[in-house]
This record gives sequence, structure tokens and C-alpha cells, in this order.
Amino acid sequence: MRPPEAIAIAYFFYLAVAATMQRLPMARRARVAAASLSMVALVWNAAVNVTSPLRDWLPAAYVLVGYYITGWLFVAPSPRLESWLVAWDRRVLGDPATRFARWPRAFVAYLEIVYMLCFLIVPAGFAALVLAGHSARADRYWTMVLTAELGAFAPLTVFQTRPPWALEPKPMLTDPAVHHAASQMVQHLTTRANTFPSGHVAGSLAVALAVAPALPFAGAVFGLLAVSIGVACVVGRYHYVMDVAGGALLAVAAWVAVGLSGV
Repeated sequence: MRPPEAIAIAYFFYLAVAATMQRLPMARRARVAAASLSMVALVWNAAVNVTSPLRDWLPAAYVLVGYYITGWLFVAPSPRLESWLVAWDRRVLGDPATRFARWPRAFVAYLEIVYMLCFLIVPAGFAALVLAGHSARADRYWTMVLTAELGAFAPLTVFQTRPPWALEPKPMLTDPAVHHAASQMVQHLTTRANTFPSGHVAGSLAVALAVAPALPFAGAVFGLLAVSIGVACVVGRYHYVMDVAGGALLAVAAWVAVGLSGV
């Protein structure tokens, strides 16, 4: 079994256990446990029966499924934690609703578009490695990315908050049409729960750090995209400042841990 598969199995098993400890309706608790244990079985089966190159790509699906199952465990927000996150935003940004009102329209639109497409970053990073002939780095890549992404989702089982857009007035931005499209995507295609740290930031930065040793230029491009996503999270009010900072630290921690492990 490869390290990314072991990480995925451990995470889905953790979700199954967490479901028994949450104050959830019995039906939802059973759904989370069943889905999580099914994923344990599926990952195990893939590790035994699926061969490369398909097996190399499957961790991208584990990230996506892990995100949605974790979201099912959301019970109720913590007012104290939300207040702490809001206080840091006020301290750093002033009034978040008006802080970015004068930013150039084209730049804000770029940030929103990058944010909307951030789910493509994870498979794109591995595609870059494969196309450049570095598919042998699959285990290292996915170990780093899964550690960052699932590490960002896991705290939601304990520390539950709503995103800024659910609590604040609509931000004054110079790209209302693009922001509306991004907001609709967030409201209808996400779990509507806040991940602290930010999975967007942790995952995108982990991709950049995983790609850079083999492909320095591509790593720099993914690094620029990761920074853009982090800024977009705050500008569009999709995440708090501390979510972004925590996501960046988590990605760096994953990079260090994988480096020390020798994967």
C-alpha cells in the first residue's frame, strides 16, 4: 500500500469514528459512517487491484469525497471561535466589506476566477509532473497534497464555523458580476461550512511545493496561483485571514514532514 492510500484510509476511518461522537440526527450519523467505511473499502480495493496509471490519479477523488463527507459532520457554529476569527479580520483589514472597494476591477475579477477554478489545481499539478515524465513522483506528490488537504478538513469535525460571507454584509467590489458567479458557486457547490485552516490555500500551496523540485518554473506558476487563491479567499470573503494563514502553515508543515519521511 502506498503512503497516500494509507493516509486516505486513516482519514476516512477517522470520519467514521467522528460520526459516532457528533450530536447529529441518527440518519445523518449513519450516512457519514456508511460513506466513510465504504471509502475505506474502496481505497483498500484500489490499492490491491488497481494498477497504474489510474491508481496514480485516484487520490484526487479521495480529496473531493473527503471534503464533502467531512461537511456532513457540521452541527452548529462556535460563536466564540467565529468571534475570534472576525476580530482578527477587523484587526488586519479594518472593515472587510469596504477594504477592497477600490482595487482594480480586472485584478479582482482575476482573483475571483482563480478562486472558482481552484479545484483544478490539484489534478493540474500532478498532470504537469506526468507530462514532464515525472510520474514516478506520484507518491511524494499525493502524500504532500493529501496531508495538506485532509489536514485542513479534519478540524471541521471539532472546530465548526461559518464562512465570512454567511455573517457579513455583501462586500463592495469592482467586479460584481464575477463575484456573483463565484458566490453562487460557493453557495451551491460547497458544504457551506468554513474550513479552518483553509483547504483551498493548504492544497494549492502544497501542489506548488510538491511540483517545484522537479519543475521549478511550473512550481513558480502554481505558487503564484496559490498566493492568488489566498488573496481571493479574503477579498471575496470566502475565508478569514486566519484561515489563510493556517492553510499556508499547514502546507509548509506537510512539505517538511514529507521531506523528513523520505517518501
